[in-house]
Amino acid sequence: MATEPRGNESLASWTLQSRTARFAGEPRDVTGARLAAEEFLRDLSRASPPTAPEFWHDIVLIVTELSSNAVQYAPGPFELRMRPTFDGVHVTLHDTNPTPPAPRPFHPDSGGGGIGWHLIHTLCSQVSVVTDGTGKDVHVFLPW
Repeated sequence: MATEPRGNESLASWTLQSRTARFAGEPRDVTGARLAAEEFLRDLSRASPPTAPEFWHDIVLIVTELSSNAVQYAPGPFELRMRPTFDGVHVTLHDTNPTPPAPRPFHPDSGGGGIGWHLIHTLCSQVSVVTDGTGKDVHVFLPW
């Protein structure tokens, strides 16, 4: 059954393939992941511009949070995968720690921290974590 593009969706956006970037897990790799996300979004916006400007920034922020958590809590490498969906972007981050993320209390008087997982759940339309013997995949879906 053939379908026609809906809303902001164009046939050109279906030609954009998913992107995968692998990182060693060093602090500087958070910037590398953010830059990889921006490159993907530049290509995606040529095929199908975001329906709201803040969606670009939300995706970059979520990639930054996920990769920062991977560097902080999972030893070793991590992998970032991004792909367009019919109404947004699916981001998957695989790291080497099989422990699922959990919300932590936010204490601004002690230097912050603890807000990332809450932020991810606020900005993403869906969040899921799949663990296995090699670590975990955190899947998030964001509007575009």
